[in-house]
Order: sequence, then C-alpha cells, then structure tokens
Amino acid sequence: MSALADAYALTDDQLDLRETIRKVAQERVAPRAAEIDEKAAYPHDLRELFAELNLFGLPFEPEHGGTGTGVLMLNIAVEEIAKACASTALMLMVQELGTLPIKLFGSEELQQRFLPKCATGEWTPAFALSEPEAGSDPGGMITKAVRDGDEWVINGTKNWISNLGIADFYIVFAVTDPTAGHSRGISAFVVERTRDGFSVGNHEKKLGIRGSPTGQPIFDDVRIPAENLIGEVNKGMHVALGTLDYSRLGVAAQALGIAQGATDYAAAYARERRQFGKPINAFQGIQFKLADMETQTAAGRELLYQACAKADRGDVDRGKYSAMAKLYNSDNAMRVTVEAVQVLGGYGYVNEYPVERMLRDAKITQIYEGTNEIQRIVIARSLR
Repeated sequence: MSALADAYALTDDQLDLRETIRKVAQERVAPRAAEIDEKAAYPHDLRELFAELNLFGLPFEPEHGGTGTGVLMLNIAVEEIAKACASTALMLMVQELGTLPIKLFGSEELQQRFLPKCATGEWTPAFALSEPEAGSDPGGMITKAVRDGDEWVINGTKNWISNLGIADFYIVFAVTDPTAGHSRGISAFVVERTRDGFSVGNHEKKLGIRGSPTGQPIFDDVRIPAENLIGEVNKGMHVALGTLDYSRLGVAAQALGIAQGATDYAAAYARERRQFGKPINAFQGIQFKLADMETQTAAGRELLYQACAKADRGDVDRGKYSAMAKLYNSDNAMRVTVEAVQVLGGYGYVNEYPVERMLRDAKITQIYEGTNEIQRIVIARSLR
C-alpha cells in the first residue's frame, strides 16, 4: 500500500466537531474533574450532557441512530475529554467497548434491540470478560453457560468490570463447552441487568479513574433467551479479540489526552512560576522536559490517528497498529505525567493541582484492555 493510501486527513467537519468537543471539555468537564475524583462519583450530569450533544452516537452508524463519523472521530472525542477528565472520557470508551461485540458479531435483531438506545445515551453497556482468576488469560475463565431449552443459564462472577451498577446490560463471556480445552468453548451473551439472579458485588477502591465504578457483577442462575447469544456458540474468544482490536484505540486516546493535558498544564505553570527571579521555563532543565513531553505526545497522536484510520478502512494490520498505539501512548502517559509532577515540584504532589490526578489516572492505561506486556506479545506475533 502506498504512503498516500496510508495517510489520514481530518475534514473540516471533523475539525469543527473537535473544536466543539474541546470547548465542552474545557468549560463543562474540567471544572468537575477534581470533585469527580475526590468523591469517586459517577458524573450523571455529564452523561446527560453528552447524550444531549449526541456524543454517545459517535460509536454507531446512522442505521442504528449514530453519527457514522468513524473510529478516528470517536477517539478524537475521547482524547479531548480525557485532557480534562479521564474518568469522564471512560463513559464514551465503554459505550463503544460494550457495544462492539453486538455491532461486529451480533444478529440483526440484537443490533436493533440494543444499539439505537445506546446511540442516544438512554442505555449504557458493560464488557464482562475478566474474572478474579482470569485477567491477562481470559481463556482461564470459569463462568459457565448451560443451554436449557430455549434459554441459557449463566453462573459465575466477573471482576474489574467498568460501569458496574450503572450499565443497563452486560456483555458476558462464559464457558459453553468445558471439554474444548483452554481458550476454546467460550461464548458471548447479552445479559440485561433486570434478569433474575443478576446482582452487583464488590466495588473496587481504585488509585485512579475514580469516577467510573468498577467491580464484580455476579450471575446466579441467570436465565437469558437463546437469541441473546452473540455470534456463534463456542466462538466467544473470536468476539472478544475482534472487539479489542478496536477498543484498545480508546485506551490509547484516553492516554494521549491525559498526556496532552499534563503537558499543557505543566507548560502553563512553567510560564507563571518564578524562581531565582525568572519564570522556570527560562531554565534549560525545564525547557528540555517540556520539549520531550510535547514531542513524545505528538508522536503518540500520529500513531493513534494512523491506527484509527486503519480501523476505519478495515486494514488487515489494524490489530497490530491498535496494539502499538495503546502500548506507546499509555507508556508515554506515565512518562509525561511523572515529568509534569516534577515540573510543578511540591505543588505537583498535592491534589490542589491536577497533575497528581493525571498521574494516577495514567497508570491504568498500561493495564486494562490488555496489559502492555500482552500488547508486546500481540505486536511480536505479527512480525513472525
């Protein structure tokens, strides 16, 4: 493929939409960020705002009530919101993550039943893959689903699930053929929160992303109709991996937004903070830190946008690029936020200033939707 064919470009409409989202993030989201973190409170008011602005339509095609603007535009929105508040950006990320299995692999009936209400923001999903003993190795899950006539009966407990207690439905992966061997015999299902036997377990007390509830959904003889199966029986790992090829881009965009937000704040602080009779950005030690932060973050943006363009086109190497974008941007978010704290010195270490929150929020981007060690395996396998 030629370099020209590989290129991406933002249209005037995309640039206008980015500017609108940026303004909303700065004026409505940023003033709420510290309180959301301090109180570990899900921002219902911002969810309503995003629904009014049709931001929850970004992951969807017009036939399902969405904007049809593609993967790149969605992740530009995540980036802009994450600059202000990474917890709030996760609302949009999970709206995609929890609906991608239905969008990519679900029946027409499932798509029509669930996607339009998610596009309006009326419903929000959750993606329930990990378990207490099955994190990086989801094939080791023990949650089971047994066919009983026209229904499936699900038993098990998931772990580290975002949107716990908020979600209207859960994408649940369960073992349907215990004899099939490791990572095989797993199927994917939609489980509505109103089903008998579903309950909300422990909520985690987290280092960062504290405005998004995370924890254990519990399934105790939960019965669902056969039509709630996503894709084919025993092909659930295919559903999960196909979903993550796209959803990792949201983590990369969140990490990019955190890094840019920290860089912008540190640069503004360095212009105002005076030591030894001059602004600290007059000192080469600070200048070099800021230069590296800006350069590394700009490089991450190019990689992310290229990966998003590949996803929009359906390129065969989109999985590798999504893994690279997630790996680079999350590692960079940690580097940049550590340096931002250093630029602010003692002020960077206290919660009066946002960079310590950005540092705490950045860490999870190296862990969820596949640790960075797993991303390196994905990338290395593509080079064989």
